[in-house]
This record gives sequence, C-alpha cells and structure tokens, in this order.
Amino acid sequence: MTQENATYKYEMKNDGSELVITRIINAPRELVFQVWTTPEHLAEWWGPTGMKLTVESLDVRPGGSFHYSMKSPEGFEMFGKFVYHEVAAPETLSYVSSFADAEANVIRAPFSPIFPMEIMNHLTFTEEDGKTILTMRGGPINATEEELNFFASMKGSMEEGFGGTFKQLDEYLTKITA
Repeated sequence: MTQENATYKYEMKNDGSELVITRIINAPRELVFQVWTTPEHLAEWWGPTGMKLTVESLDVRPGGSFHYSMKSPEGFEMFGKFVYHEVAAPETLSYVSSFADAEANVIRAPFSPIFPMEIMNHLTFTEEDGKTILTMRGGPINATEEELNFFASMKGSMEEGFGGTFKQLDEYLTKITA
C-alpha cells in the first residue's frame, strides 16, 4: 500500500523494516476509535507509562493535528504532534507523528539527534465478537539512511514502549466500561 501527498511518499513494507503492532482490545471498535480521537479520553491513557499527558489542541480531520505535552513525575516535559492524513471512523486513522516544541513546531527527539523527524502511522480497527483488533503500522518518512537504520535499531524499545501505552489503554477501557 502506498500513500502520497505533496510532502511525502510512504510505502508500507513487508520486509520487517517497519514497526507493526497488533492488539486485541476487549471493547467495541467504535469506542476504541473514540478513545483515540477525543481529548478527554487521550489525556487518560496516551503516552509513556508514568507521564502525565495534556492535550494542547486536537483537530481530528485530514490536515488537522493533535499537539500534546507529556510531563514526568520529576518535572521533565516534552511535546509531540500528530498531523492527520486519513480519518475514516471507525475503521482507519493515519497520521504523521513527530516530537514538537511548545508551539507545535516539529523538532528532533530529545533522546537522539538521529531519530527520524517524522513517522507515518496507519491504524486499522476491525471488530470481531465485540472486541477490536487494532493494527498499527509505522515507519519513517523523509528520513536519511542513518535515521532509517537508527529507527530499525529501536524497534524493540518502541515495541516495549507501545506495550506500556496499550496496557494503559486496556486499563482505561476497563475503567470506563465497568
């Protein structure tokens, strides 16, 4: 599958170079899509374990963005940004994610000068027996060879990090559906 617009071309690869995470979530697809696209829900679960998320702005539509801050218990703060490319509720959500500053300008990752500036993420939500199968595929766009190699070397850490985020999602959905 290839997605194109004026600023990027991203081809989904089947060679193992992209990050692919599939989760079965014990909640209906419409609810899972809603918690990915509503500020009050995102603030409760999105981001690394232990970080407090603040939604700075959210406009879920093609061309819209999600700007957020994350603060650690020690006071370290960083920002992120999604720019949405495809929104087809409740089946599909595609966005470019980046680290950002307080004004939503894209910046380098605080932990590495060679982490890619932009990651294209494509999420599909499929419902089966009242549960949602969420598949997230992502990989760098507009990246140098050095950035691509660094991204590939970080796959294990990213899988672990998203594992914590998805655990928070599971716990949050359990809380709001109980």
